[in-house]
Amino acid sequence: MAQLRGMDGVANGMVSSEIGASAVAEKSNNTSSRERIILAAKHLFARNGYENASTVAIARQAGTSESQLMKHFGSKQGLLSAILDRGWAAILQRVESLRGNASPADKLLAMLDAIVVELENDQELKELMTLESRRVRKDSHDVVLSHGYRQFIELCDGLLSEMRHQEQVRPDVNLEALRTALMGMVEGLLRDQVVAKRSDLRAGYSFDDVRNLLHVLGPALIGKSAAPVKSANG
Repeated sequence: MAQLRGMDGVANGMVSSEIGASAVAEKSNNTSSRERIILAAKHLFARNGYENASTVAIARQAGTSESQLMKHFGSKQGLLSAILDRGWAAILQRVESLRGNASPADKLLAMLDAIVVELENDQELKELMTLESRRVRKDSHDVVLSHGYRQFIELCDGLLSEMRHQEQVRPDVNLEALRTALMGMVEGLLRDQVVAKRSDLRAGYSFDDVRNLLHVLGPALIGKSAAPVKSANG
């Protein structure tokens, strides 16, 4: 698997999931109300769940008003979408360096690897993306997909189309189903890690285990020969 710059230093770059009210308050003199709202909401959504985190509580922790929250994001759902968009943007930044000579297959595997690395770095984002990102809300029958997620999917579909054109994917394989299988594998592995922390589910595998499995199964699904993958410790 092609390696992304900065991926093999996750332990040193780990972002604590315990932001809390004090951390938001410390940033209050240096950040905008919009940024403080995002930090507060991210923490409360991850800790208590989207449904249980009120806009009043988020505004209070951010040191601002509920009206400011609505002004910036329109709704609580708009706020969640903004947080998820920021997360997807960070993931996409990790694959920018591979837009040169890397093959479509290497780029695709690197994109999936970038999800694993970014969410290991940001445990609160991991909670939100695996448990809250695509649920039916009580105030709507629709599943609202963030712009960042749509962009990521479009890039995956484009790479798979390139691979089909280069005859690297079997003609009888539906590309949307293949993309869903690849994404579902990654999301399922990460989701069960999160669920295991909140239940008695057995999911005793590590960050390295997830990347190694992606390295083995990803190439098998898309018909690419696997190359050695480095651990998080190099």
